Amino acid sequence: MSSWRNLILRIGEKCPEYGGTNDFKDHIETCFGVVRRELEQPGSDILTFLLQCAEQLPHKIPLYGTLVGLLNVENEDFARNVVENTQKNLQDALEYGNCDRIRVLMRFLTALVCSKVLQASSLVVVFETLLSSAATTVDEEKGNPSWQACADFYISCILSCLPWGGSELVEQVPEEIERVMVGIQAYLSIRRRVSNVGVSVFEDIDAPGKATNEKDFLEDLWGRIQDLSNNGWKLDSVPRPQLSFEAQLVAGKSHDFGPISCPEQPDPPAALSGISFGKQKHEAELKYPQRIRRLNIFPANKTEDLQSIDRFVVEEYLLDVLLFLNGWSFLDKEVDDRKECAAYMVGLPVPFRYEYLMAETIFSQLLLLPQPPFKPIYYTLVIIDLCKALPGAFPAVVAGAVRSLFDRIAELDMECRTRLILWFSHHLSNFQFIWPWDEWSYVLDLPKWAPQRVFVQEVLEREVRLSYWDKVKQSIENAPALEELLPPKGGPNFKYGADDSDKIELALSAELKSMVKGRQTAREVISWMEGSIIAVQGWEIALRVVVQTLLDIGSKSFTHLITVLERYWQVIAKICPDQDKEIMLINEVSLYWKNSAQLTALTIDRMMGYRLLSNLAIVKWVFTPTNIEQFHTSDRLWEILRNAISKTYNRITDLRKEISYLKRSVLSAEEAASKVKAELELAESKLTLMDGEPVLGENPVRMKRLKSSAERAKEEVVSVYESLEAKEALLSRALDENEALFLSLYKNFSNVLMERLHGLLGNNMLRKSGKADAMAIDLEDSSAMELDKESERPQKSSSNGGRTGSGYSVGEKDQWCLSTLGYVKAFSRQYASEIWPHIEKLDAEVLTEEVHPLFRKAVYSGLRRE
Repeated sequence: MSSWRNLILRIGEKCPEYGGTNDFKDHIETCFGVVRRELEQPGSDILTFLLQCAEQLPHKIPLYGTLVGLLNVENEDFARNVVENTQKNLQDALEYGNCDRIRVLMRFLTALVCSKVLQASSLVVVFETLLSSAATTVDEEKGNPSWQACADFYISCILSCLPWGGSELVEQVPEEIERVMVGIQAYLSIRRRVSNVGVSVFEDIDAPGKATNEKDFLEDLWGRIQDLSNNGWKLDSVPRPQLSFEAQLVAGKSHDFGPISCPEQPDPPAALSGISFGKQKHEAELKYPQRIRRLNIFPANKTEDLQSIDRFVVEEYLLDVLLFLNGWSFLDKEVDDRKECAAYMVGLPVPFRYEYLMAETIFSQLLLLPQPPFKPIYYTLVIIDLCKALPGAFPAVVAGAVRSLFDRIAELDMECRTRLILWFSHHLSNFQFIWPWDEWSYVLDLPKWAPQRVFVQEVLEREVRLSYWDKVKQSIENAPALEELLPPKGGPNFKYGADDSDKIELALSAELKSMVKGRQTAREVISWMEGSIIAVQGWEIALRVVVQTLLDIGSKSFTHLITVLERYWQVIAKICPDQDKEIMLINEVSLYWKNSAQLTALTIDRMMGYRLLSNLAIVKWVFTPTNIEQFHTSDRLWEILRNAISKTYNRITDLRKEISYLKRSVLSAEEAASKVKAELELAESKLTLMDGEPVLGENPVRMKRLKSSAERAKEEVVSVYESLEAKEALLSRALDENEALFLSLYKNFSNVLMERLHGLLGNNMLRKSGKADAMAIDLEDSSAMELDKESERPQKSSSNGGRTGSGYSVGEKDQWCLSTLGYVKAFSRQYASEIWPHIEKLDAEVLTEEVHPLFRKAVYSGLRRE
């Protein structure tokens, strides 16, 4: 990398490029001198690189703004190009709904105002454009209130600029900025408060009206900006390097910013109803998601020294680093993102410590609902890197977060519990599985359905998957009694491996093994099976013998399993022709791998991939009476169900991508065919008359080639069209299957819950002690929980899932209902995009008046349906 690139990229960092110092003024002066000379060279790409750095390292925007300001004094054309390019990029981002780019570019514009590159009035015009669009959107007569998510995002962009330039704007254009603030206040008065119901990490169980009385994200941000304004726009978290160069910057010309326009929102549905409003609202929230939902998992005294606005700014820094240093940005070519991400997170330009805030922010992303911006493994790696980067501080902070979340595990959303289990087990696997398990050994005194006990059990099970049984047993030697919660150590449970096996079935199994060992074909095995087993012993014994034997042959490794299924899937398909037989097949898999939840799920998933099992059969099997009894004590069944639904969803997603690609291919093929046809027609038009007969004026060889090309192009168009039609037919069938899947899933949920909930209370309340609200259990005020300063251990645990004088006091039936309703909400939320298109049929066939209110509430909550 050339020196000027290094200097731009590393500005503000303590690095060799700047002599190991971190003085902003020296950095800017050094970078300015080199870049100014480089601009004199023809063909320089400084402009492009500088804008990329400003967009993807936004915590350095004040430094880049000041650098552009100094260059503006020497080279007005360069600064004008910066402004014009930023205007174009912002307009493109608005058109495509690129939220992150819109937000960062507006912050960059604010920095350009601070460094006298951009006129303050121009930025106010941008603010007013966004404000006008937002106000129109939420207007019930002129706009489309279902798209309030977009309007809220625009207002949040305006407000989030003010920590970076509020004081300059108030100084330069006080009346205009006051007009903007009044407009925002008016907008807040007409919009609908956004509820976190359905996407809250913790259930709102402390108070019935808590969810409706709390400020939402935009109201909270407005309050923080009001506090900042009352404090004279002074804050510690935003560097102001432009002040060191104020005398130079005022000599530069302030440029105008071209006009921008906000895209029109979709028209409201002609017949406004709750369903049509909900569908558009869901679409808007997908396109303009809320960036963060704060997790207050530490006591307030850990961050109480911060101004409220400083917390917001640091969160923005951290989220930006997580976003742009994820390994897929242009910076991946310039830096090692994996290593740099943690380095940037611990080196933010703030004068105070923020380890607790950093942990809360990362966990807020890991547990963000409906889904995190990146796969959970990314946050796992970031936390590991931070523990290594800050070995004396961050591991203790992470441990404190785990303890705090563990104390409130019974309040945690079911999907968040699963994510926390997967993260924690993976995290421990990178640190020799070291954890003070003796702190949690009391869970053995809790009933088997207590959330804390289930959490420890599932973490240990996942650890065994990542290592091996003896290693995990060794890691809990300080709490040996917890061995009771480890999964069974044994391997496969082969029915014909014991001496007391049925002699006839044992002989048939041995014969089948011999045939497989002799590489008999699937057709030969089917012929033998029909003649020697089905005809003599019956279908049930044939299924048991064949499935158990083939599973045993494939049990040595995953590769062995795939090989067996690849060679003999037709045998299994022959013996499992309908849904009832598929359920018997799943039973045999479950029995064979009863000691391994992982291999049970993996085998069923592979069989589904070979179309040996349908998703409907898996749903029906999960809801069999024996399995229902395990809903609240293990994740085993839920993992299988999640895999089945995800596989269906992924297949639909892949088909949609393929169809989108084929549609583009059709356009390309038609364009190519049209071009070749035009060339052929032009050539054919060049005819000459010789002795009264038409003679080709073109070269005959060329004519032949053109005709051949035209034929091939026409065939290509036909071929692509046929492929598109085939994929669309597959998608149509997949969508029908998806509809049937969700109808079956919700009918089964409704049936089992109806029986249990009515048998329990017969109304819409689920109680522990007569004081709890719907779907709730009393909880001690979590704010009273304090962490010991040295060990970060809770001094006081909540009664819900914690230690009390009488242990865990939620009954088993209550816990079963709470867990199952939690999964109803989780599935509804995770697959909302696939459920909304079928909502009318779901209402007609499942969510009828007879359905239990708590079940309807869980579904509506997951869909965020009002």
